[in-house]
Amino acid sequence: MISDLPFWINGLFILCLLWCLLFFYLETQSFFWTTFWILWSFVHSVLSFNGFHTNTEAFPPRFLLILIPSIILVLFLFYALKKPNNRKKTYFFSSVLHLLRLPIEIVLWQLYLLEWIPQLMTFEGRNFDIIAGCTAPIIAFYSLSQNPSKYLLISWNILSLFLILFILVNALLSAELPIQQFAFDQPNRAVLYFPFTLLPATIVPIVILMHLRDLKSLLLRETSA
Repeated sequence: MISDLPFWINGLFILCLLWCLLFFYLETQSFFWTTFWILWSFVHSVLSFNGFHTNTEAFPPRFLLILIPSIILVLFLFYALKKPNNRKKTYFFSSVLHLLRLPIEIVLWQLYLLEWIPQLMTFEGRNFDIIAGCTAPIIAFYSLSQNPSKYLLISWNILSLFLILFILVNALLSAELPIQQFAFDQPNRAVLYFPFTLLPATIVPIVILMHLRDLKSLLLRETSA
């Protein structure tokens, strides 16, 4: 845990995590997989709280214990989880979930000011994910309208998915890992500590999964409930 951070930064991040888990459950209606994500988050919280991920000299890199299982989880749940019958309602829940991207941007900006992540991970740098957070409430309520445009919803999900993947790649390439390519003067160190390890471990995978699930449903079916 980063000892010199103001309490509200950790608190805001944890609220984002809870928001993410709540709307994952509301969208999927899966108690089992929501419980799984909670347990998964708990395991990585314990590891990061005890400094497990901060050993950047270990081989293979310990961060792979987050990255590889997360990728496998997203791919598995993309195929395993079915959309509930009321698709309009689940589009609403998944879109509301993306609201967390706004407070996450605030957390990242504060971490940059305190020199725990590089500027490129903020809205002042290469992180344009704030666009998805700002437009999420509009899309959420639009998805409940009488005849929402299937193509508008598809376009928004594709753009928002690209934004989260873009900043994810930049975050990985600026972290203190063997693949680091830039931000050597102020690398991405915060994700090695509790609670921010849960950004790549839980929040980002769920955000990506929600986009993939919505795109799959929109591409295969009509948007009407």
